[in-house]
Order: sequence, then C-alpha cells, then structure tokens
Amino acid sequence: MINKNFIKSILPGLLPLFIFIIADEIWGTRIGLYVALIFGLLELVYTYIRTKKIEKFILSDTLLLLALGGISIILDNDIFFKLKPAIIESILAIIIGISAFGPRNLILNMSKRYLKNIDIPLEQSRLMQKSMKGIFYITSFHIVLIIYSAFFLSNEAWAFISGGLFYIIFIGYFVFEFLKNKRKKIKIETEEILPHIDQQGSVISVHPRSSFHKGGKDKMLHPVVHLHVFNSKGEIYLQKRPIDKLVQPGMWDTAVGGHISANEDLQLALKREIKEEIGLENIDIKFLKNYIWETEIELEMVYMFISNTDKKPKPNKTELDGGRFWKIDEIKKNIEKHIFTPNFENEFEILINTIIN
Repeated sequence: MINKNFIKSILPGLLPLFIFIIADEIWGTRIGLYVALIFGLLELVYTYIRTKKIEKFILSDTLLLLALGGISIILDNDIFFKLKPAIIESILAIIIGISAFGPRNLILNMSKRYLKNIDIPLEQSRLMQKSMKGIFYITSFHIVLIIYSAFFLSNEAWAFISGGLFYIIFIGYFVFEFLKNKRKKIKIETEEILPHIDQQGSVISVHPRSSFHKGGKDKMLHPVVHLHVFNSKGEIYLQKRPIDKLVQPGMWDTAVGGHISANEDLQLALKREIKEEIGLENIDIKFLKNYIWETEIELEMVYMFISNTDKKPKPNKTELDGGRFWKIDEIKKNIEKHIFTPNFENEFEILINTIIN
C-alpha cells in the first residue's frame, strides 16, 4: 500500500526524463529533447485539466530538461545533460531524506495530494518512513553511479544506468520489501498467541508472542507459570538453559517455566509445561503465590507453584541442556557465582522465607 502510494507520487515528475532516454536512443539527443519537452507539456496540460492546478514537480522537471538539454546542444557537450538525472534524483533524495529522517513527512503529504481522500494509519505511516530510509540510501548510491557513468563510461552505459538500472534497483528493492513483509506476516500468523492482562489477571487483549518481548517503556503484562520440584530429600530440581537461548543462556533455572496461551486455563498450562519440559505427569501441585517480574525485555505475572515427588524428571533435550537435583546448601554456596537466573534467585529467596526454613 505505502510503496504504491510512493511510486504514484513521484513517477509523474520523472516521466519526461524516461521519455527522453528512450527517444534519445532512437532518434538522437536533439530530437529526443524535443519529444521529451512535448511530452512534459502534454503531461502538464493533462494534470491541469484533471486537478485544476499546475503540478510543480512536472514543471520543474520539464524546465530543467529544457535548460540542461539546451546547454548541451549549444556547447555541443552532452555532459550537462548527462548530469540531469543525478540532479533530479538529488532533489528527490533531499525530499526523501527529510521525510525519512526529519519530523515532517513530505512524501506522505505529496501522496495525500495525489490520492484524494486517502487515510493512512499512524502505524503504516511509520512503516513508510522506515522504508524511505532504505530508498534514500539506494537513491544516493544511484546518483553516484550516474555521475560516474556521465564522465567515465559510454553513452550506452550512461543510458542504462540512468534509466533501466533505476527500474531494476527499485523493483528489486520493492520485491525484497514485499517478501520480507510477507515472511514477517507468516511468522506472526504462526506465532503463539498470548493474553495481555491487568494486575488482577483479567485479560485486556491478545497478541502474538513476539509483541510481549520488545522491551521499552510500554511492556505488556502477561501470565507465566513456574514450578519448583522437590524430592523427599528436600533437594530442588533445576533445569539448565541451552547456551543458544536469547535470555540467560547456559544458566540454571526453575524446573518448569512457560507462558500461558490465550484462552488456556492456568492449571492446564502448568500441566502442559511440566510434561513438555521435564516429562512428568500426575504429580501433586500446590500454588504458592503470584507476583510481577520485570526484565529489560518483558513484564510477567508469575504464578508460582511447588511439587514434592520422587519421580525422576526427564528434561526435554530439544528445549533444555539437562537438569539435576540440588541440595539447598549447595545452592546457597553458589548463589554469589551468578550461575542461576535472576528470576530463580528471586524465587529461591521466596522459598527460603516460606517453606524451606
């Protein structure tokens, strides 16, 4: 949507240049200039009849075409004319640069002028601004290529770089953006959906899992379950997080931990996570407490449970790097070595103050 609007807003002003490139290849510079000027004038008349006003972008492009083309013919040196595409694109790059990096989106305003009654949502406007940063860098690179080809390459090479290459670069860019956005959409559609809750645990809305792990000031509170597994010796089972985990890689953590999916019961989510992570079923589970835990990337409502069993946990090899039972004193001796996750250290303190002592 945004890319189409962008093309529609800049293409009319660049058409005289493309017409000249084609006509110059067929009939030569002088006749090519006449053809491009006539086309530019007809385009001005057409847009005036349609919109009842003179389109300044088309007018400026046509006048610049006339000025540089006239200088090239009078001086019998086409270098001035060859630099015209670079000049046009430099103006365009300035407009794009202001829109992409500045507070005022000139391209968006231009799109609204060409496309009557269009309403572009704020999120799409931000995506458009992000996309224009890539367009700015590509346009700047193309300008450098035009200038180089004007001085050092043949007329045929200049014609291709100024015309055909322009289309190839931008079509390639838009295809890349389309595929990237499509892949992102597919990823979101296949993501686990989690609930956004208030501090009382009531569901406010639901979102893809990745929406909850973006960090920043506007983190969304979401529910998770944690289970601490004790055996009859009073030892506590800990899982070893894989070294390739994004958060707390290679550290020792609570025996079971996982998200509660949208429309999933708390007890059902806990049983699912227990079976998935440590392979246990039909064990006695007791609720201990719930609390809010915040990190740099997320904000969680943790529902904390405990269990006492002599069944042997079977850690999921695809999710964990193993696990084992730890003596309480062994954990206390190693607590300062930072081998445990901060979340477990916090919950271990809760366990010490509630049930272990």
